[in-house]
Amino acid sequence: MHDPEPESMQARLDALYRAESGRILATLIRLLGDFDLAEDAVHDAFAAALECWPQEGVPANPRAWLVSTGRFKAIDTLRRRARFDAWQEKIGEQLEVGVGDAGADESVEDDHLRLIFTCCHPALAPEGRVALTLREVCGLTTEEIARAFLIPAPTLAQRIVRAKSKIRDARIPYQVPPAEELPERLDAVLKVVYLVFNEGYSASSGTSVTRADLSGEAIRLGRLLMELLPEPEVMGLVALMLLQESRRAARTSPTGDLILLEHQDRSQWNREHISEGVALVERALISRRFGPYTLQAAIAAVHSEASTKEATDWPQIVALYSALAQLAPSPVVELNRAIAVAMRDGPEAGLMLIEALLTGGELNDYHLAHSARAELCRRLGRQNEARISYERALALTQQEPEQRFLKKRLQELG
Repeated sequence: MHDPEPESMQARLDALYRAESGRILATLIRLLGDFDLAEDAVHDAFAAALECWPQEGVPANPRAWLVSTGRFKAIDTLRRRARFDAWQEKIGEQLEVGVGDAGADESVEDDHLRLIFTCCHPALAPEGRVALTLREVCGLTTEEIARAFLIPAPTLAQRIVRAKSKIRDARIPYQVPPAEELPERLDAVLKVVYLVFNEGYSASSGTSVTRADLSGEAIRLGRLLMELLPEPEVMGLVALMLLQESRRAARTSPTGDLILLEHQDRSQWNREHISEGVALVERALISRRFGPYTLQAAIAAVHSEASTKEATDWPQIVALYSALAQLAPSPVVELNRAIAVAMRDGPEAGLMLIEALLTGGELNDYHLAHSARAELCRRLGRQNEARISYERALALTQQEPEQRFLKKRLQELG
């Protein structure tokens, strides 16, 4: 159908890019065997769509059209570079055959899942596995990933380049590994999926608190993993994501402002997500072979069962965080435990723990540590200290709703 409105077509392609570009890229990487060539092919395909579709109409299967167009654009690129040697000619012959309904397969072994396991291959450095997967599978920018890791963007970019080179030079296969190799490869994959979810659940920057496309994709990938390998910790991760995602509608106001957990309208929480998540976490706990994702899911389940902040079982949450700190120690886990201690024992007790963590230096650039300290100082009437911590948190956060929240807190202090 002819689309006479260029603006309308641009908007439609923008939406399609957000929804499908990751899967299209994954399919093209499988077809081309080259990350950089596939990335260029995706952009060329969308540029071609913007030129062709207003005149020719949107194809019945846009994803397949984009894969096919990207494929031929890549062949043209190889020919222009005069590097169409025997290996590339073989690829060209395969591509000329066509991919049919490429990208429409929703089975467990879809291209996204293959790409995740390729990016998480044990031959790659651990930090490179996660960075490459976030970049290639989920389309996060280098800057977004760097903020997630709390490291400089150039350092992150170097990790991605090294990982790509290793995949190419070592001819790492683009496939889901055999069943006997899955367990040893699983930890890195779970870490990647959860980092993707976190970027969607609480965006590191931008105009909105959440990015539904990323959290939805992480849950989809988690379900694929659970179907492929129904291990307790995979169930725990899916449960954790569902339980956190259940609060999405209540986390922001109609104007996009941040709403803290204690002030959320819990009637807006997604009960289907909660039911499914609680059932999964119970299955994982019964196995007694669970890990940190299951414990975090158990904490989220306790929150989901409480009708108000006051009705929350804070002693149980503190105990779960203590178990998590033993199993997977980290400053962020200790920070969350300190916040739970403040809810159980009062703000003074929690503040002592947070200040000890900040003195250690590992959370100095983590805005949530400073905002948590500010909140407890505010509750204790320590206005000047609260102001200093709110200002530090404001300087560190890149997300506009969080910035508005912190500015409002500073105004309230007078």
